[in-house]
Amino acid sequence: MQQARVFLSRRRLLGGAIAAGVAAPAIMRTRAALAAYPERPVRIVVANTPGGPSDITGRIVAAALQQSTGKSFIIENIGGAGGNIGMGNAARSEPDGYTVLLATNAYSINASLYGKTPYDAHNDFTGVCELASSPNTFVVKSDLPARTIKEFVALAKADPEKFNVATPPIGTTPQIQAEVLKIRENMPKLATIVYKGGGDALQALLSGTAQLSSGSLPPAHPHIKAGALRCLVVTGDTRWPDLPDVPTMEQEGYEDFVFATDTVLLAPAKTPRDIVTWLEAETLKVLSTPEMKDKLYKAGFLVRPKGADAAWARVTKEIGIYKSVIDQAGIPKL
Repeated sequence: MQQARVFLSRRRLLGGAIAAGVAAPAIMRTRAALAAYPERPVRIVVANTPGGPSDITGRIVAAALQQSTGKSFIIENIGGAGGNIGMGNAARSEPDGYTVLLATNAYSINASLYGKTPYDAHNDFTGVCELASSPNTFVVKSDLPARTIKEFVALAKADPEKFNVATPPIGTTPQIQAEVLKIRENMPKLATIVYKGGGDALQALLSGTAQLSSGSLPPAHPHIKAGALRCLVVTGDTRWPDLPDVPTMEQEGYEDFVFATDTVLLAPAKTPRDIVTWLEAETLKVLSTPEMKDKLYKAGFLVRPKGADAAWARVTKEIGIYKSVIDQAGIPKL
């Protein structure tokens, strides 16, 4: 019996050694791959055209990551179909850590607004990191004789054929809030002109093609500070710090009228967990610096440095929230 136990012990030890010998190279290869990652540029897909809030955030974050890590991060703008084209492109990408999506609330909104999307909002992605948030605005050119949102509504109702509103793509919070305003104020003749991105919508206002812009604060902010545009109202829950004279929609008498543009990094669902964790840690690191907070604030954003789990929880929770907003506002499905 003693010999049998010795034999079995030796066999177990030998088996363990063989198993370890087989597993060790695999573990070493995984660690080596992670240590080298990323070996080529990481593509950050922005599902809008250049100049909008997601593009501004993406370029600031990509530059900071590149400087902090010594690795390459590039922005790829893929606009169209309310952001669905870019989000679908990211969803179909190899889950190898070399493609991430910089998403806004449109990710959650489109899941309810469209009958079908080229991505599964619940299953095709996973959270990486919450980035920053900015209140939305209603903005006019400074020469328009309207200093409040109520004054604009009065002008538009008096001569509806001469007024329209420019918005970013269908499914963005600025587009949704424009439709909510039209419904609440009974302005069906206020035409909505939808553009591929927030930058394009703002240019329509600046050129005189549109009389009102419903958009995120960042693209409009420098024009407001320069005096070319007038911000009638912000749609966040508080006034913006360096626009203290501009009220919120709720302060103007519009109950429960709070909309913002939030930005978040998502990765294809099957991206290796170690890579997602690396991206999360490096992004949180750059967001925590005073320089980054100041840069994003000056661009019209407040930093929201939340990790992968919290980011994904917000995104998925908002799917239900925006479904209720769309249903209550009577916005038709696409």
